[in-house]
Amino acid sequence: MNAPLKTLKIDFVSDVVCPWCVVGLGGLDTALDALKDEGIAAEIAFQPFELNPQIAPEGENIVEHIGRKYGASPEQSAANRAMIRERAGEVGFDMRMTDDSRIWNTFDAHRLLHWAHETAPEKQKVLKQALFTAHFTENRNLTDAGVLTTAAEKAGLDRAEAAEVLASGRYAQAVRQAEDLWRARGITSVPAVLVEGKYLISGGQPASVFEEALRKIASEV
Repeated sequence: MNAPLKTLKIDFVSDVVCPWCVVGLGGLDTALDALKDEGIAAEIAFQPFELNPQIAPEGENIVEHIGRKYGASPEQSAANRAMIRERAGEVGFDMRMTDDSRIWNTFDAHRLLHWAHETAPEKQKVLKQALFTAHFTENRNLTDAGVLTTAAEKAGLDRAEAAEVLASGRYAQAVRQAEDLWRARGITSVPAVLVEGKYLISGGQPASVFEEALRKIASEV
């Protein structure tokens, strides 16, 4: 394998309750793995986006939430989950959402992700994946400090410090500012993958789309 000739800076704007963000990250990872032999690598920073910033602390049933937000029937909701489950499986992720699953407020999860990027950036992606697993595979409550600190510990981060971050409200202003910044830059849906600050790849794209786009970008920057 050749040493990287080009390391692309990627901002991955997403939410931890966004199933297409799981699919998109899997596609991006697969593409980057395929591009290694071409000397193309990436540094990925995960940026905050809340799909449901006003959701109540107790969360909301997924079927009721999708019906209220998008007008989908329970049957349509189930069909969509089955399709997303298949797409997630193609990138090696086990998605186990059911009619009884819930959608949660994710602000505290984003604060932990910000903390990880500030203190141990190489572990931010591992934390992101642990949060995806907690929500989509294990159906855990993402507003529960114990669930969040367990995810942090699984990512190799200090559980006690994670608990202190959550209890203190640390990074709340930084996360709000980052969310405002990405909205001001025109991001209204996720995943939004911004490469080198100017090339946007939107949605849960398959690996082939990411691979082609990243190869082209690497030739231009």
